[in-house]
This record gives sequence, C-alpha cells and structure tokens, in this order.
Amino acid sequence: MIKITNKSEALNIIEPSYLASLSALLWIALYYLPIGGALLRLILPLPLILLHIRRGSKVALDGIIIQILLLVILMGPIRGPLFLFPYGLLAFWLGWCWSKSKSWWFSWILGIIIGAIGFAIRVFALSTLVGENLWIIITRASYSLIDKFSEFLNISSSPSLLSIQIVAILLIIFQEIVYVFTIHIIAYSLFPRFKSRVPDPPLILDDFVNFKL
Repeated sequence: MIKITNKSEALNIIEPSYLASLSALLWIALYYLPIGGALLRLILPLPLILLHIRRGSKVALDGIIIQILLLVILMGPIRGPLFLFPYGLLAFWLGWCWSKSKSWWFSWILGIIIGAIGFAIRVFALSTLVGENLWIIITRASYSLIDKFSEFLNISSSPSLLSIQIVAILLIIFQEIVYVFTIHIIAYSLFPRFKSRVPDPPLILDDFVNFKL
C-alpha cells in the first residue's frame, strides 16, 4: 500500500492519472471519430503539457507511461504507442521548455523538428499496419500543388521526382510550423486560468499573438 504523507504527493498521483486518461480519450477520439480531427489535434498535447508545468518532468513522464499503457490495452500494441509520434514527445518537450521558462524560439524550432520526425515515423508505422505506402498520398498532394502552380505560371514542363519529394517535405515542415505555433498561442491564452504560466512571446510576435487572443 502506498502511504501518502501530504497533499503534494496525493496530487502527484491523482493528476497524472486524470490528465493521462483525458489525453488518451482525446487520442482515441482523434483516431476513430470522423469529425473534429483538426480541433482534437490542437488540444491533444495540452493535458500532458499542463501536467509537466504543474508537477515537473518526473510526474509528466509517469503520465505518459500511464497513457501508453492505457492505450495499449484499449487500442493494441501498435496504434496505442503511436500517440508518442509526435504528440507525446512534443507535449513533453513543450512542457519542459515552459516549466523552465525557455524562449518561444527555442521551444518552437525544436518542436517543429520533433513534429516532422514524429510525422514521418507515424506514416511509416501506419503504412506497415495497413500494408500500403501512405507516403504516396503525400507525394500526390505535392504533385497536385506543383501542377497547379505550374499552370498558374504557364509552365509546361513536368516536375521531377526529386522536386515532388522536396515539396512534400516542405509541406510537412510548414504544417508543423503552423501546428506548433498554434499550440503555443492556445496554451498561452488558456493555461493561466489553471494557474500555470507559459513564457511571454518574443517582442516580434507579441502584437500578433495578442491580436489573435
């Protein structure tokens, strides 16, 4: 039996369970529900980020482990751990940065890299799971974008395979730039209501962030 000696220890046990369960439910909803995917992706990392800011890295890591174990039970050994890529790793990274009051530039740039690598890992894992190369879908979207751009500029030559792949990678990076920055804005506006502080944005972004808020 675990002996709880103070309120802080009790919260270190209760908060990871509740916030990890909430994050797990959001992941299940994102995976199975046909609507609301964009909104769910935005709020998915927030519970674990909040846990990290409030309770520190050790408790946040406990929360991620609890969530992964729960998802393995509910979704299986492949779909469950996919939460880590990139949402779990990104949540831990942003939570650590904000608990240490790191600059937005630092958390944002490394968050983009984590998001892009996590996206690639998820594409590979899902391709293995469904038995189909899902990267083809991304390259088709890239080709369509290049084709429309070429048509707009009245360019008749066909794009090379290398240019299609480069544009596909740039599309993923652009997606992560917008995604991670949006999480920064949401957390900055929402977390103070839970008595958890996110560092102020850089001066160059301050007017834009406050305008959005």
